[in-house]
Amino acid sequence: MNRRHLLLAALALAATAAYADPREFPPHAKRGRMTPGYFPDIVIDGKTRRLAPAARIVNEDNLAELPAALRGSNIVVNYTVNADGDIDRVWLLTAEEARRKP
Repeated sequence: MNRRHLLLAALALAATAAYADPREFPPHAKRGRMTPGYFPDIVIDGKTRRLAPAARIVNEDNLAELPAALRGSNIVVNYTVNADGDIDRVWLLTAEEARRKP
């Protein structure tokens, strides 16, 4: 094996290990149903909320998601709120994560 193959094998192993553990959410994270709106607004549980300027949205694969790329409605999410009342972090939940209590 050359270096490239070793590097690819190491990356694949690391990626597999990352998905083996469940994602950890902050203890103060809230659960809700989100519908994307016109940026920077989103609707959570029927209430229009604003994304913080540096908000991070993470999809089910733990990858960053752009607000404009979100599709659907009533997406089950965990989210956190900053001191200004804006949504600063959003995690799109898998079906298994959504079944677990927040």
